[in-house]
Amino acid sequence: MIQVSGLRKSFGGKPVLSGVDLAVGQGESLCVIGQSGTGKSVLLKCILGLTQPDAGQILWQGRPLDRRTRPAFMARFGMLFQGAALFDSLTVWQNVAFRLRQRMPDAQARAVAIEKLARVGLGPETADLMPAELSGGMAKRAGLARAIADDPAVIFFDEPTTGLDPIRARRINDLIRGIVTETGATAITITHDMDSVRAIGDRVALLQDGRIAWEGQVPAMDHAAPLAGFLGNTPPL
Repeated sequence: MIQVSGLRKSFGGKPVLSGVDLAVGQGESLCVIGQSGTGKSVLLKCILGLTQPDAGQILWQGRPLDRRTRPAFMARFGMLFQGAALFDSLTVWQNVAFRLRQRMPDAQARAVAIEKLARVGLGPETADLMPAELSGGMAKRAGLARAIADDPAVIFFDEPTTGLDPIRARRINDLIRGIVTETGATAITITHDMDSVRAIGDRVALLQDGRIAWEGQVPAMDHAAPLAGFLGNTPPL
């Protein structure tokens, strides 16, 4: 579904991405991990077109992501931002239906929003609340409802459990896994939470020193020496 080849990006002469090669298949859930400042968010921004890479290529369904193909890609993606990033001047349903309202009547968009809110465990009574009236877990659920509102083919999750206690984080992880499985969407998750990796991911990639230092199936990561620091293990000799 998405392939990144030789991606490079520097800021102020300092390399952040130094030749990233990565691919995620249709319906696959990929988790990208790495220490803070290793370029995980930069990688995501390059894929989304928010940051222009210095070199390399990004393919979507085998075609280069450029001015001609990016609009179609952008119409098929959803995103759960770190901290939910709800518009504080809009009600919950208006946040969820933000994209839908551009092409359908408000009544229809609201109905879809309430349906998606129900999918993430929020009742119709939350639809007319303002974001400031939501708890952190509820805001994250509302953000997830917005991410899936338009039935995207690709969903990006940026640190989906940051700021949540372990119980709420587990619930968000379960919701994400269920949604990805049910919809068949391709998912890319940026996270440092290994519990999230185990719950959400099919495959995991470690971004280190500007490159992918290791990638493999989630069950294999327990025996991967490069991941020892993340798992709290002692690297094998």
